[in-house]
Amino acid sequence: MNSMLEYKGYHASIEYDAEDNIFVGEVFGITDSLNFHGTSVTELKEMFEQSIENYLELCEKIGKNPDKEFKGTFNVRIPPELHKKAALAAAKQKITLNQYVIKALHQSFEEKDKTKETEENRRKGG
Repeated sequence: MNSMLEYKGYHASIEYDAEDNIFVGEVFGITDSLNFHGTSVTELKEMFEQSIENYLELCEKIGKNPDKEFKGTFNVRIPPELHKKAALAAAKQKITLNQYVIKALHQSFEEKDKTKETEENRRKGG
């Protein structure tokens, strides 16, 4: 099940509010706050797209560059000992700590993709 919506490069997480009997969405990855809701999936999608369109129109009207999610930079707080291990491992490979983290993230997703592919093949009987 996917609880995310995507429109024009923006993403929103979705939750169900049982008390009000509505779906509630929140656009993430930007500094501005964009929230929306709907009583059906169709209405929820329409309200999400409308909130993005309104946001982009407002930004244009006031001369602001709309926030883009995933600018390519983020801060990660890790224990000092893990920081030390990563920095030393990067130095041994003669790469920067940033390059080391990028490499580790790529490898992590490659492993997940291989695991997912293996599981799908097993389900298909292959």
